[in-house]
Amino acid sequence: MQLDRHKTLLLLTFFVLFFYACNEDPALPDEQGVDGELKLLLESLGGSETFLLPNSNDYTNIPQDPNNPLNATKVSLGEKLFFETGLAINPMKPESKGTYSCATCHVPGAGFQAGIRQGIADGGMGFGHEGNGRFANPNYEEYEMDIPPIRVPNNMNMAFVENTTWNGKLGAMGSNYDTEALWVDDLFLETNHLGYSGVETQAIAGLEFHRMGINQGLVELTYYKDLFDMAFPEYPEEERYTFETAGLAIAAYERTMMTNQAPFQQWLKGYRDVMTMEQKEGALLFFDKAGCADCHTGPALNANEFFAIGMNDLTGPDILGEFENFEQIQKGRGGFTQNPADDYKFKVPQVYNLKHTNFLGHGATFTSIREVIEYKNEGVSQNPIVPASQLADEFRPLNLTPTEIDKLTDFVENALYDPNMDRFVPESIASGNCYPNNDYQSQEDMGCE
Repeated sequence: MQLDRHKTLLLLTFFVLFFYACNEDPALPDEQGVDGELKLLLESLGGSETFLLPNSNDYTNIPQDPNNPLNATKVSLGEKLFFETGLAINPMKPESKGTYSCATCHVPGAGFQAGIRQGIADGGMGFGHEGNGRFANPNYEEYEMDIPPIRVPNNMNMAFVENTTWNGKLGAMGSNYDTEALWVDDLFLETNHLGYSGVETQAIAGLEFHRMGINQGLVELTYYKDLFDMAFPEYPEEERYTFETAGLAIAAYERTMMTNQAPFQQWLKGYRDVMTMEQKEGALLFFDKAGCADCHTGPALNANEFFAIGMNDLTGPDILGEFENFEQIQKGRGGFTQNPADDYKFKVPQVYNLKHTNFLGHGATFTSIREVIEYKNEGVSQNPIVPASQLADEFRPLNLTPTEIDKLTDFVENALYDPNMDRFVPESIASGNCYPNNDYQSQEDMGCE
């Protein structure tokens, strides 16, 4: 009897010590409550590492084109070229020479998108605040302006994009495998024949399309030549300073533009206090009830897939220009593939750093993250030309409550917002020009001379 009592005491002591030790474990709170629930949910979707972005200088783990390997010199060159207004050497009118850059329509403070509904490169003036003061140069006719027929996409987290543009037409790999017969009669499409992925293809073709170029004087009178020489030593000197090499450098830089300092990214690394309770509950909705992760997944919360969700196109009285073959643009992926099954489908964009983006959707239909979430929650198409039969199964009423919409908006708006994108802006550019714009109105707006 005494022996049994002794065994019982030992067992009780063991369980008390075990319970005390467990409660003293500082890691336990991470596994309890909403943090534990979110962690378990992400594990069911592949684990936290599935959604983790690499560091911007981690060239080994950043996805890249094998024909354009990353290195620090190439990235540094691409960063300066992306903001270099001195590349604007072929504008429609001489007065615009040297006044715009890639960053004119991909403004860091606007989520690397245009600060206005319809971007204007050549033929535009002004900067305002984060690009929202850009306007048409009155000396230009609309047909002379470099303006797109669709919302300018952002350049963040592009390392996880196989085929670029809203219809994914750029890039010789991924979804465009075996579409060579379609790569005709278009500067961008013909650039696919170089064999690069979408990021590189877009950067190379974009320089020529947007009336920019590599001026021999710009190369020789600045230290760009040294950077080109170090970044592309395998190219013969007569082929080293071209649209192709400049585009490859810009693409290398774009691949490093990661929103890896956003609170959600920090949470994935184990820092549980960086998100509020409401944002964590919003994350649970994002990855579960709201079904956002059905399409927005992986490190960039995007997808190299195309869906029709009935958003309106870039139309209206404030839109400049008349575009040829606009019906093909409206058809999205189908306008490129000529496959009716692809009609009205557009690429799934990444959803980081949308907080200060004033226009969302391929037609810039929405002006806030909340508006997009409310649209998807309702699940009713706003575009009358999109047949109901083409709408994605994923586009359906979500039955979220107003409180749930608040929490989901908070997560996307704030937990997916990296506040330090200025780290991707160069301290200077070699030409000495103002940047990202260099026209007199932009100089005044930015206090730059």
